[in-house]
Amino acid sequence: MKMSLTQAALAIMVAAVLSPIAHAHGDEDHGDAKPKAVAVVGVVSSSDVSAPQRQPDGSLWVPKAVQHRLGIQTLLAQVQSHAVAVELNGRVLADPNAGGRVQATQGGRIEPGPQGLPVLGQSVAKGQVLAYLRPATSSLDRGNQQSALAELEAQYAVAERKLARYEQLEGAVPQKDIEAARYERDALKKRRTAIGASVSAPEALLSPVSGTVVSSSVVIGQVVDAKDVLFEVVNPTRLVVEALAYDAALTQGLSQASASIPGGTLALQFMGGGRQLRDQAMPLLFRVTQADAPVAIGQTLKVTAKTARAVQGVAVPQAALSRNAAGDTVVWLHQTPERFAPKVVRTQPLDVRTVVVTSGLGEHDRIVTQGASLLAQVR
Repeated sequence: MKMSLTQAALAIMVAAVLSPIAHAHGDEDHGDAKPKAVAVVGVVSSSDVSAPQRQPDGSLWVPKAVQHRLGIQTLLAQVQSHAVAVELNGRVLADPNAGGRVQATQGGRIEPGPQGLPVLGQSVAKGQVLAYLRPATSSLDRGNQQSALAELEAQYAVAERKLARYEQLEGAVPQKDIEAARYERDALKKRRTAIGASVSAPEALLSPVSGTVVSSSVVIGQVVDAKDVLFEVVNPTRLVVEALAYDAALTQGLSQASASIPGGTLALQFMGGGRQLRDQAMPLLFRVTQADAPVAIGQTLKVTAKTARAVQGVAVPQAALSRNAAGDTVVWLHQTPERFAPKVVRTQPLDVRTVVVTSGLGEHDRIVTQGASLLAQVR
């Protein structure tokens, strides 16, 4: 019995000594530290494969699969000479040679034309009758006109009978008297016709040009005064843009220009500029040579015009520019297959969709031209 207790105590001591060695081996869960380390390593490895990461130096590590999903496109930088452009505030106007107004020459009442009154957007031809204006005259004026017409009717009847009598006595009456009677009869006939038309006939309001009705401010029966604007007709294919320049030197060497509008752009050709200031600015006129989206008369827009001055730089699209946290303009450089770095640059406008990077880029730098705004959002 005593021997068995000693053996049991010895067995317990041996087990206590060997237990740390046993816990240090095997695949069982023997503590918290090592499993936590394994879990962290697994999470980081999975993140590196699936998502882009911002590095401590500000650059980005973007896997190829993510680049494809973001639609990243790049361009190889080439330093070239480009025309310096200026930005001007402009407004769309109708070409003065392809648009016009219909105004009342006298007071009167509006009557519909052969096809009724024109409506907005209706196409009309040059010389087409848009409406009639019946002159508004007082009872006294109408009485005077009718009295003058009656007097002319009597004079015309006398002259016609006189001419008939002279023609019957031809040979006895000198030929010069017959011709004088005929001239008198013809003159009285024309006067009678003119007075009769002024008493009853309305005035036809004609379209000055072929185009589209853009303004109509009358209804049937409306009484208008002289010089009131009744209709405006514009040819929508012939438009101009008036821009304001606050520096007279900007007018030197202007040629091509462009303007951004919702849904497209306008291609412009410089026509000329006035030398008289208007609101401390010089008006410049551009002709619209091509438009890939509709515009409206009076629409405001931003005009980018090229000058004769040149600057060295890299032409990049507007989509390649973004802002950093400090508010600086940056472009993203594609340095390695999966590494992108921001670069602070200085730019000047080239046209409505392109700018010239004048500093910050070198020859053969690969620039991100599409997806730069998405890269800037990676944190």
